[in-house]
Amino acid sequence: MAGFKAIIGHEQLIAHLSSSMKNNKVSHAYIFNGEHGAGKKMLARAFAKALECEAGYGDCCDMCRSCHQSDTGNHPDIKWVTHEKPSSIGVEDIRVQLNNDIEIKPYSGKYKIYIVDEAEKMTPQAQNALLKTIEEPPAYGIIMLLTSNIDAVLPTIRSRCVTLNLRPVEFEKIRDYLMEKYEVPDYQAKICAAFSQGNVGKAIRMATSSDFNAMQEEVLHLLKNIDGMEIHDIMNEIKNLSEYKVDIYDVIDMMMIWYRDIMMLKITNDPNLLIYQQEYGALSKRAKKTSFDGIDNIIQSMEKAKVRLKANVNFDLSLEMMLLTIKEN
Repeated sequence: MAGFKAIIGHEQLIAHLSSSMKNNKVSHAYIFNGEHGAGKKMLARAFAKALECEAGYGDCCDMCRSCHQSDTGNHPDIKWVTHEKPSSIGVEDIRVQLNNDIEIKPYSGKYKIYIVDEAEKMTPQAQNALLKTIEEPPAYGIIMLLTSNIDAVLPTIRSRCVTLNLRPVEFEKIRDYLMEKYEVPDYQAKICAAFSQGNVGKAIRMATSSDFNAMQEEVLHLLKNIDGMEIHDIMNEIKNLSEYKVDIYDVIDMMMIWYRDIMMLKITNDPNLLIYQQEYGALSKRAKKTSFDGIDNIIQSMEKAKVRLKANVNFDLSLEMMLLTIKEN
């Protein structure tokens, strides 16, 4: 496992963490906040590795014994808090694996580091138990909480932690990374980078998934032929996409990229700016038929459909309203 150098994006966060180590201003508690796939675990691993590195210059050296232990997941002073219940982290998980263990001094490193992934799953009792340790930590103790929902973490814990919010990574960086690291063709890398909306983990999953490629072909076929289809036929086509193990939000996001391309084509008439460049003919045909207001209405209907689905509004009704807007425009 490489250090900060292997991380795509998040330059400001890395600079902050590196500077804190160089200036000996490391905090005793951090919150890494970002959506699933944003890179929280990778950043936490790199930070922990750099903290324990024997070279101690703001990043890992990849050569010392500590770095090798970190790479293999066997560093005695870097501990990941685990939990048996998939939906919650209980008070005993925190007490046994963190509160009691942190009292023992580091075995070999300068610090003793505890990483709690999915920290939003901690029960109120677990969080209150953790709070006591965060309030009075030993000098060598560092706690990292990784969460995709910071609002689920108690305000009293948040106020005692340095919060690092992971922002979306630039489109170009994700595209180039997929092409260099995974040898993804330029066309596919652009689609995955756009679809990921700045989420590197999501982009990697899409680029390496045969299901994603198959789903993409199905969605594009649907969009190109939607004018000649009835609503119930379109609904059936969308439901059939479930065999690709993707959720409806992914399907809607892919449809939004299609209409984003149509809008871009109407504004610039430049095919080089399209995500779906290979579909220029179909996009151009649609751009001539649909007005700017029509495209805007379609995109808004898709956003509303996602909001309704998240609010558990009837699935068929939510999609039907979106599809009617598409058909009308």
